[in-house]
Amino acid sequence: MISFKLTEEQEQIRQLARSFAAREIIPIAAEYDEREEIPWHVVEKAHEVGLMNLGVPVEYGGQGLDLLTGAIVAEELAYGCLGINGTFGANELALTPLLLAGTPEQKAKFLPPFCARPQLAAFCLTEPNAGSDAGAITTSARPEGDEYVINGQKCFITNGGVAALYTVFAKTDPARGLKGISAFLVPGDTPGLRGGKKEKKMGDRASHVAEVILEDVRVPRENLLGKEGDGFKIAMMTLDRTRPGVGAAAVGVARRALEEAIKYAKQRVQFGQPIAANQAIQFMLADMAMKVEAARGLVWKACWMLDQGLPATKESAMAKCFAADVAMSVTTDAVQIFGGYGYMREYPVEKLMRDAKILQIYEGTNQIQRLVIGRELLR
Repeated sequence: MISFKLTEEQEQIRQLARSFAAREIIPIAAEYDEREEIPWHVVEKAHEVGLMNLGVPVEYGGQGLDLLTGAIVAEELAYGCLGINGTFGANELALTPLLLAGTPEQKAKFLPPFCARPQLAAFCLTEPNAGSDAGAITTSARPEGDEYVINGQKCFITNGGVAALYTVFAKTDPARGLKGISAFLVPGDTPGLRGGKKEKKMGDRASHVAEVILEDVRVPRENLLGKEGDGFKIAMMTLDRTRPGVGAAAVGVARRALEEAIKYAKQRVQFGQPIAANQAIQFMLADMAMKVEAARGLVWKACWMLDQGLPATKESAMAKCFAADVAMSVTTDAVQIFGGYGYMREYPVEKLMRDAKILQIYEGTNQIQRLVIGRELLR
């Protein structure tokens, strides 16, 4: 029997996240979008009420939640603000390689601090000349005694320069291409690691995205995740698990745009009646609503499969790709329904539209998702 009924715990967590977004995020989202800053007080409150580090097991002080419950939370927080949710989501992305490939000793050392106090983590794969082509990274890690020495430059890193821990992907054997990439845990206070240029973005402005510079950064050999050459495999396994979370955030953005459009269409009077009375507007709203529901269904299915231990590379890519496209489409339609007011910053839908665009780009562009889906179909 298939059921879409949430458990009592999931419903409670959804209500917690929904009320948190309404109380703590929505009232300040436009301000921090304008300031292009992380609202640190919101990070502290989210940590306090248990809305961060959701996938960290209970034995390390985390919430120990499954991916489906995490997606439910991500939808609610992104409904409030995609950028603020992304600050939390970057922790899940950066800590997942440790959860997947870390030794018990690594987990015991690095996970509890994130649960004890509010801290941020960063996933460092992308470079100026290596976006979709991860094999083109040039950051290097050479063994030297009991250490690795890392040199390179990463870009477009969420929480870059403000994180307490970095998961860094670097070439240990450049001649082997993808099989020469390794993954390392690098504490944020390690000498030689620093934040570079902070990016000025079209949307997603309440998250901190910046370069990460590594100059003769020394880490002990025990900070290597898995074995040398496991880095690309670890990165792909990580993205399989985190892409549905991006899809969930996209559903949150799209749902917010739909609800704002419905509310406005009922209030806006033209030609003597609310514009919601016009069939043209009703059809737009109906299409928007169908897309939101379909996107959520794909996200929940991908999360359910992963929670069951099933392979879900195709389904994760579908969830991320479809939901991101839906967010762009629905937010664009919301702006259209608002008309000229939708283009103005005093109304929320222009921000939603700006935010939505990044969902089609980060954690693998939607073109890359389609490549992944195609390859899985033709296996």
